[in-house]
This record gives sequence, structure tokens and C-alpha cells, in this order.
Amino acid sequence: MIDRYNRQINYLRVSVTDRCNLRCIYCMPKSTKKFLPQKEILSYEEILRIISLATKIGINKIRITGGEPLIRKDVVSFIERASKIREIKDIGLTTNGVLLKKYAKDLKSAGLKRLNISLDSLNRDKYETITGVDALKEVLEGIKEAERLGFDPIKINIVVMKGINDDEIVDFVKWSKKVPYQIRFIEFMPIGENSKWSRDLFMSREEIKKKIERISKLTSVKIDKSGPAEYFTVENSKGLIGFITPLTTHICQRCNRLRLTADGKLRPCLFSDREIDLKSLIRAGANDSLIREMLVNAVYLKPSGISQNAHPLKAMSMIGG
Repeated sequence: MIDRYNRQINYLRVSVTDRCNLRCIYCMPKSTKKFLPQKEILSYEEILRIISLATKIGINKIRITGGEPLIRKDVVSFIERASKIREIKDIGLTTNGVLLKKYAKDLKSAGLKRLNISLDSLNRDKYETITGVDALKEVLEGIKEAERLGFDPIKINIVVMKGINDDEIVDFVKWSKKVPYQIRFIEFMPIGENSKWSRDLFMSREEIKKKIERISKLTSVKIDKSGPAEYFTVENSKGLIGFITPLTTHICQRCNRLRLTADGKLRPCLFSDREIDLKSLIRAGANDSLIREMLVNAVYLKPSGISQNAHPLKAMSMIGG
């Protein structure tokens, strides 16, 4: 389906839980105590119904997110069921990687194709400072297992925070020379009431690039025109370097997605709290025609870009990271 700004919308990101086994300072700090009651979270059957109806308006790619999706019971069998929806051509998962080694083989068998893994530090102590948990070893083992099983691509996401992990930018670039991953630096975004975002912590794409270019030339490559990242290679590299820059460059013009939150709200835009409550409609007995109409409305409501000073109040763990 084409939206008002001539963007083809074919991608749905689905948050299956607002809970997580980490407490990252930029997403769900230790002060986070309130989570959705289980009854407020969409059942797998409700999610599958929405996905199936979304395919009728052109959705053919989904990504399962959270919170941390791998902590939700029976998520592997849910992914297997989703992968069997005929119109879905691509299914991915965003995870923090802590449980990835345990589930990687089953996820592969279930039909999962792609992995995005959050990894904000390669230093054990700093990883624990950022996430609140000493789990770097488990994450790295999970990434290695995913590579062994043939997941492709494997995308490593680093939220860059000045004075916290920006001193590891070069370390990640050096790592890309050894591993065939897409290592992506993400600008720190102001999302959620508990967000620790501040201008002092923010590091722009240009600042990150300058750090890299002190040690290596970046050569632009084109691999995915619809995604938010721009990609580069460095000399003698097995992997790619990517930049996701929602605050300094206009990535909105190629946005191709809708987002379904853990509590059943359909969001046309990550940076807007405008939502359509699908869960209430479904639980009130709405027929397929009405749900499909709401999906069409969400596409129509997609804005052309991020409004100035946007700061969504809903946490990223509920929206779907």
C-alpha cells in the first residue's frame, strides 16, 4: 500500500512483550517498575490475526520485538506460525542476545531469517553499567551461534552515548574487520518518560564518522534502500558499518513501516504517540473488515516526517525496539 507521501508500506514491527531481562539506561532503567498486566498484552492469536489482515494491505515483512521477545513463553512456536502465513516473505527478530544461544537453533527451524542484536559495549564492565546485567559473554556466544547456524544478515545495533560508550566506536569498527556482521551506530533518541536522553549524551552521525575516519576510510555501499540505515565498508573488512540517524538526517522519507505495540496499539510513526487501539476493537468483536480498515487508516495517518522536538512518552520496550 502506498501512503500519502508515495512511500510503499510493507513492514510491520510487532512488540510481543513490554518486559525485558536487561535494564538499559536509555530504554528501561532500574527505576522502571510498572509493566502491563498479562491480560492487557495481545495474545498470539490476536497478533496472528492482525498480521494476517495486514498482509491484505501489502505487509509482507514483519519483525518481532519487545521488550525482550525471547522471554515470552512459546515465542518460538508463535514465530513458526507467523512464518507460515503465505504472504509473509521475511521475518526477523530484534533481541538483546542474552538468550540467543539457547534459542537460535529452534528459531532457525521455525523460519526466522534475520537477527538484530543490541550490543552497546564490548567491554564487560561497561556492558554491565549500561544494561545492569553482567551478560556480555552470553550475548557474544549467542551471536557466534547465530552466525554458525547461517542467520543472514546479523545486525549489531549500538546506541552511541557521549562519555559512556563513544570511546568504543573504533573497537566496533575493528571488530567489523573480523566478523561478517552489519555493525550499526544509532543516534541516541529521546523516547519514553524514563529516557535518560540529554543533549550532553547525544552524538551525531558526523561526530561518529569523524572518529572512524581517523583510522580508516569509509566507502559507501548500497544494500537496502527501504531501511533506515546507510552503509559503508572499511578497508579489509568482512562486515559493514551502518548509521541510523533519526535526529540529524531525514530517514523518514524512506520509512516503510507500521508498529504494533505490546498492548495492541497500532502506531503509524515511532516518534508520535498517535495510536489506533486495535486490541479494544478485537476484544469488542470487530470483524475483519473493520480491522483492515483501521490498518488502512494507520497508513493514511503516517506523517511526512518527525515533528520538531518530538519526544514520545511510551517506552521503546512497549513500542517495539
